Parts: sequence; C-alpha cells; structure tokens
Amino acid sequence: MSVLIYAENAAGKFKKSTFEAVSYAKAIAAQNNTNLIAISIGDVANDELAALGKYGAEKVLNVSNDKLKNFVNQAYASVIAEAAKANGADIVVLSNSFSGRGLAPRLGVKLQAGVADGAVALPEQNGGKFTVKKTAFSGKAFAVVELTSANKVIALTPNSYKVVEDGSAAKVEDFNIEAKASDFKEMIKDIVRSTDKISLPDAEIVVSAGRGMKGPENWGMIEELADLLGAATACSKPVSDAGWRPHEEHVGQTGIAVSPNLYIAIGISGAIQHLAGVSSSKVIVVINKDAEAPFFKVADFGIVGDAFEVLPKLIAAVKEYKASA
Repeated sequence: MSVLIYAENAAGKFKKSTFEAVSYAKAIAAQNNTNLIAISIGDVANDELAALGKYGAEKVLNVSNDKLKNFVNQAYASVIAEAAKANGADIVVLSNSFSGRGLAPRLGVKLQAGVADGAVALPEQNGGKFTVKKTAFSGKAFAVVELTSANKVIALTPNSYKVVEDGSAAKVEDFNIEAKASDFKEMIKDIVRSTDKISLPDAEIVVSAGRGMKGPENWGMIEELADLLGAATACSKPVSDAGWRPHEEHVGQTGIAVSPNLYIAIGISGAIQHLAGVSSSKVIVVINKDAEAPFFKVADFGIVGDAFEVLPKLIAAVKEYKASA
C-alpha cells in the first residue's frame, strides 16, 4: 500500500497547486503510515523533480516521452494508472485543475476506484470508513462522500490545503512505459499559455469585474488594482460574451471555478451562475452601486458605491500602504 501523487507541470515547472497536492497527499500517507510516490509526465528538469521531496514525496517517477510532451487525457491516465499498479498505490491524488478534472474519472475506471473530485479537506478514516469532504452542486454546497472501493482517487481543489515544506530532496527514477496507440486517437496539437499572467485556478487573489464597468476601455483600473495586489483578473459571463475581456477570464458555472483567499467583485450583480464559480472563495468583497445586488447576500465585506468613485480611492490606499510597508 502506498499513495501516488500526479505532479502536474506547466512548461516544465510546477505551480503552487501542485505543491498543495503533494503536501495533501503526504498528509494522507502519514494517516496510513505509508510512503508517498510522485509521478511527473513531460520534460521537467531533474532538480525540479527532486525538489518535490521538500513537500513530502519520497520518490519521483519521471516519465519523459516525445509522445507525452503535450497533455493527452487518455494517455496520461493510462500512464498514471500503470504507475499506481506497479507501485501498489491504492490512493491516487491529483489537483482538481482543468487537466485533473479530465483525468480523475478516467483513473477511476482504469483502477476500479471510487472518485472524490473537488476535495477540500483531508479524508476522515474512522471505523473502517473513508470519507472525503468535497464541493457539490457547482460549488454551491459541500458533500461528504464515502469511498468504499479498495482503490481511491482524490482530486484536490486548489487553494483548499496549505503548502507544507518539511522534507528533503526526493529520489528520482525514470519510469518507462509504452502508451497504447489507442490512447492517441484524440490529440491536442498545441497548448497556448499566458505566461505573463497569474493563472486563475492558482490565484490567491482575484479581481473580477462585470458590466458595471460600462466598457472595455475602463478596464485599466481593474488591471492596475490586480497588479498592485499580485492578483489575477477575471470577469462575468456577459463581459466575455460581449468581447470586452477574453473568454479564459470568465468565472462562473459555465466558466472557470475559482477558490482564492480573496475575491473582489466589482460591478457584478451576482447571478446564481456566477456565484456557483466563486462561492469557494475564502473572503468575498463586493463593490456595487446597487445596494440590492444579490452578491451582497454572500459577501464578507461590501461597499455600496459607484466603482468609478470607489476604485481610484482603493487603488490610492493600496499604493499608500505599499509605500509605507
């Protein structure tokens, strides 16, 4: 018995969400008095792989294959499943990222495992029961699910578990496996990443805006506040549909679900579809001139006022604070 963590990388680098998942998997391994093994797929430098040991991985399996340079859902799932079988891992952990949401159910099928996606806390193991708290109903609620199968797959929601550094360099081993030709029937030709932006799923702070900004020409204030706070920028669905902002910034039930430590909503009414994608945020701040906006019902802090009057004052206050810090 062991725990296997899939360490997802982007362009050969691991992000914070990966370190969270490794720390989380280490805690599960400790619960079960067993070891933690990581698997990385793609071209990642040896020192990057070994550094996963700082977060609890004792050994890292390195899968470097020309066919697997770009993410291929079915092929990656096959490789991870074979690694789990070869190392006797009955618990597989991964981040509930865009890739993870596609991998988790496939791993469940390949390993005949129960799946808990969107996990937000460590499993509870009492009296032979294995239960996991996870998000439900598009993030509008939480559910506690019991996994009764011998094998288990858990996908951790980003920003729901702290990064813990208490280890040393991990041993790195090559893991050679030939993926089946049938796994490559559908291929992603290219992945284009915004390297100069903070990834929304990984962001600890998100500054988001809606139609209350009146037009794309007014987004400079949103971007300035985000830059000052080291935040990612986001928007509501009507804004992306209108072409004011790119679709990859759309958060909500039909967009990207986020769970930052701080979510600032500016000029967004708070339709249920939008709330479904942001309700896992730890703190929500709402700025809206409509005191009856639905968003205020779920906000931790609210400012009733015109964004064009509030934002300049907020930006000035942040600048003053940073200058004095």
